[in-house]
Amino acid sequence: MLDVFHFIMKGLFITFEGTEGSGKSTQVSLLAGRLYGLGYTTRVLREPGGTPIGEEIRHTLKHSQANDAMTAEAELLLMNASRAQLVREFIRPALAKGEIVVCDRFYDSTTAYQGYGRELELPMVKTVIDLAVGDTRPDLTLLLAVTPSVSEERLRSRQSTLPFIRDRIEEADREFFERVAHGYEKIAEAEPQRVRKIDATGDVETVRQAIWREVETILPTMNAKA
Repeated sequence: MLDVFHFIMKGLFITFEGTEGSGKSTQVSLLAGRLYGLGYTTRVLREPGGTPIGEEIRHTLKHSQANDAMTAEAELLLMNASRAQLVREFIRPALAKGEIVVCDRFYDSTTAYQGYGRELELPMVKTVIDLAVGDTRPDLTLLLAVTPSVSEERLRSRQSTLPFIRDRIEEADREFFERVAHGYEKIAEAEPQRVRKIDATGDVETVRQAIWREVETILPTMNAKA
């Protein structure tokens, strides 16, 4: 009983991962809505960003017109500066109160994008991540997987239907995103208990149900709050 009580008190940390156009933001919103409906106290966050400081860093990383010369090392450090703030300002306090935290990206993104994608040394990437997060690790990571062609098609569709906002990360070439996808595959292979791969090429509802099948298996030990 003490173990269950401890688990309830520390909350539950769920992260979403995937390449561009995998549908993460949509599925984060759908999962949070379902958890809210069941009475769980749920906090939704995103990376980079999620805090006032983090949102400033997000702009610098992704949208600023002055970021063209950013090096891979600077990108790595900025991503984890944002993450360190998010962990200490919001994630740890929420988990300590027994909340469910749902985060759109976390440190696996850095391994995939800055490690595999930018081809930085993986031990160095891990060292920086460890400094940023300490022992704050996801209980479940949902990896939404799509092929490079599906990713590109969805990006084109999004860019044609939404107001244009420059995203420096999306400006990378196909080879970069192929390396990122390979990185995610390696992460999933290394931690199959935590990282659950979801085929995200289908329609939104099919993906939503696949996600729920993974999430509901870890919910019974949580106390839903009315």
